[in-house]
Amino acid sequence: MDAETGEGLAIRRAGGNDVPALLSLGAEHAAFERLPHRASQRAGALALALDGEPPRLHAWIARLGSEVVGYASATLDFSTLDGADYLHMDCLYVREAWRGHGMGLRLWAAVRDFARARQCATMQWQTPWWNVDAARFYRRLGAGETAKLRYGLALDEA
Repeated sequence: MDAETGEGLAIRRAGGNDVPALLSLGAEHAAFERLPHRASQRAGALALALDGEPPRLHAWIARLGSEVVGYASATLDFSTLDGADYLHMDCLYVREAWRGHGMGLRLWAAVRDFARARQCATMQWQTPWWNVDAARFYRRLGAGETAKLRYGLALDEA
């Protein structure tokens, strides 16, 4: 296994049995993005979303040997303005020690390939405005930016 080249990196679809790894990565991801992390309180719901028929959540785990180094997750949706299906990439996260080794690109490509196989017209995602490394990464992939504000309302607390 070579961390420099990513040789030996395995990316596979995640299922309910991967919830512990996803919760660990998700907690790190939320801390990095300065967001609350509630999924640990809803592990069962996460497993059901991954294993449902059809799945409501699609996720991928990146491993280098036995070490989990990153993940991506997405949902399928429909755009009123485009009149077409699209994929919303909810998360793409690579642990800090593994960034810059092509692992994010491999995870992103797995999500893109999934979207193409589902005949989605577009992929959509967001990143914090201050995450210039992620913005640079996405621009290199050919992605364009849309200036919008994202809102959230926790319905279980409102």
